Amino acid sequence: MNSSIPTVDHPLSAKGRFGRLSLAAWLFVSAIIYYIVIFLFALTTGILDGDLSQVIESPSSTIHILGILLTVFYIAFFYLCFIFIIRRLHDQNKSGWLSLLALIPFLNFIFLGYLLCVKGTLGDNKFGAVRATLGWEKILGYIYIFALPFIVILSLIGITIPSYQNFIQKGQHLQFEQRHPYTE
Repeated sequence: MNSSIPTVDHPLSAKGRFGRLSLAAWLFVSAIIYYIVIFLFALTTGILDGDLSQVIESPSSTIHILGILLTVFYIAFFYLCFIFIIRRLHDQNKSGWLSLLALIPFLNFIFLGYLLCVKGTLGDNKFGAVRATLGWEKILGYIYIFALPFIVILSLIGITIPSYQNFIQKGQHLQFEQRHPYTE
């Protein structure tokens, strides 16, 4: 390909290439938007108040419409993440079909690490010219890369501590039942 021909790059298109920081930046931006929408959904349905009865028992069409909109939004978010991954694979001169590895549990974390660590091909490849990483992409990309380990650790803590507390409570309940078999 001739790199002297100016082309318009659309980041939301599967055509073209993304460097490591561009991928990280766009994943970060899409995640922020995703969590804002989830927060607004939880706020409007009363989930944040802890009042799940409104959500569970309500025959309101508003809740159903919000649920459908949230589902459509999730599919769009999922689609965009695949677009970003495909563009990153193109930067490495690899087929976008490898993006399907992101669907395999646990392997998807290794795959994301690979995409964020391995350099792309230098110069033009069969997917086009090298795409310059914009200044804001560099800043957000570095923030995302440095924040990612903390996000993973906090997520694991958020999952394991409540599970451990539940395990302890069940163990204490079983010990009580063994000491006092006839109390109800």
